[in-house]
Amino acid sequence: MHVDSNQTITTEFVFQPFSSVPTTRWLLFVLFFLLYIAIVVGNTSIVWVVHTDRALQSPMYFFLGNLALLEVCYTTTVVPQMLASILDPCTTISLAGCGTQMFLFLGLGGTDCFLLAIMAYDRYVAICQPLSYLLIMTQKLCLRLVVAALSLAFLLSLELTALIFAMPFCRRQINHFLCDVPPMLGLACADIHIHQTVLFTVSVTILTVPFLLICLSYAFIGTAILRIRSAQGRRQAFSTCTSHLTVVLLQYGCCSLVYLCPKSKSSEDEDRQLALIYTFATPMLNPLIYSLRNKDIKGALRRAVRRTITSHPH
Repeated sequence: MHVDSNQTITTEFVFQPFSSVPTTRWLLFVLFFLLYIAIVVGNTSIVWVVHTDRALQSPMYFFLGNLALLEVCYTTTVVPQMLASILDPCTTISLAGCGTQMFLFLGLGGTDCFLLAIMAYDRYVAICQPLSYLLIMTQKLCLRLVVAALSLAFLLSLELTALIFAMPFCRRQINHFLCDVPPMLGLACADIHIHQTVLFTVSVTILTVPFLLICLSYAFIGTAILRIRSAQGRRQAFSTCTSHLTVVLLQYGCCSLVYLCPKSKSSEDEDRQLALIYTFATPMLNPLIYSLRNKDIKGALRRAVRRTITSHPH
């Protein structure tokens, strides 16, 4: 690895500002802050009702509760620093802080993808092997699957983050609102071909492999649903999958465009726009999608609100 002796090695960074106009920055701050609050409140509500409502003590809702908790952690990794840099474009992030953000962002995002694949497997067992569902999807297996998803995602994240931050960086401004891999590679003053190869390999592992498993699960699910004779039975079976499918398409669609598509100079701004979708839109829509399309979640939320009102009478 060769570094020009005339180049200054950067140890802290600033993010590309969304706007140089103070009024616009304040409007963006308020917008993103409100979206962040909505994400935290919505997903925390899902975690709360899944944990407290006896009617939701099943593997499907155990995974949903973990997904909602992941969304809160995932967004919190990015948004506070982003809000600070919107208010003050000169706000810096240290080399260690940037590495920590990347490690957590990639690890939590990877766990999210693996968990969506696990949820597809859960739906496959529920629909294709309903009589054996509780025998297969035991509490111990569910816990092991979540721990395995976390462990694999954070192991891959650690390897990639360590590889990226072993490089010297010669530019200070990150053309993004977070320390993601593609913009950080653009700041390196070293050969990045190996890093790009590793990034593609990790992206395939985290995105393509789980997505193929999801497709396989739904191929079996679709076949099983078509065998159901009554139209009402088919609708009921498919309705348990539509929320999950919607979330999968949102998550994998945006992430695949950022990490798996060939890059060009014009794609940096597009990546930033796509990152806004999977940082804000997907975590905010998840609780809405699941609560609006799932009568059990809607019922649990109503019961939770009723309990809260009756426990705090005027």
